[in-house]
Amino acid sequence: MTNTPETDPTTGPTSAAPTPNADNAAPVLDERTFTGIPQPRSDRRLPLGDGTWHQLARSYVWVRLISVTALLVIVLAAAVVLSLVSQAPWPWVPGGVAAVVLAWTALITPRQARSFGYQLRADDLVFRRGILWQRMVAVPYGRMQLVDITHGPLDRAFGIAQLRLVTAAASTGVVIPGLTQDAAERLRDTLIAVAETRRTGL
Repeated sequence: MTNTPETDPTTGPTSAAPTPNADNAAPVLDERTFTGIPQPRSDRRLPLGDGTWHQLARSYVWVRLISVTALLVIVLAAAVVLSLVSQAPWPWVPGGVAAVVLAWTALITPRQARSFGYQLRADDLVFRRGILWQRMVAVPYGRMQLVDITHGPLDRAFGIAQLRLVTAAASTGVVIPGLTQDAAERLRDTLIAVAETRRTGL
């Protein structure tokens, strides 16, 4: 569902106010991304509401799986070394628990990655995540103080980046992981431009 072109910050000041959800608004935000946000079956779930939701890059799942697998290998290797050094089986207790947690994390990673979404509304950016434990936060454009892009070596290898929004209130800060680099740069430029406009009252 889309809104009228008057309120889209991604298309520029084509009218009195921008609209984030026009059909032609920032198609780069949806390149190589997931196409649907899974929701809990309960009727008491947080509703998605109207408007267009943008999601993370599909390659974000591979980055997460590689990171979790590498950590799992390190944990198992540490358990083996400690067991051999101490000549006792006790290192396998914490090592086994950690291995189970990491294996479960890897198992739910694809569905978890699909639960992330963000929406550009007339006055704020709405970010949501989670399936069992849901979180939805709205960040007013005028309250944004810093929009930061970070990406590590593994992120760069898969062409993704992390966008961090900083506001005066720490509780309303948002980190959007797993954006394509083009989407992260486009979103950063859009948010900075809109935030400056809102702060100056234009």
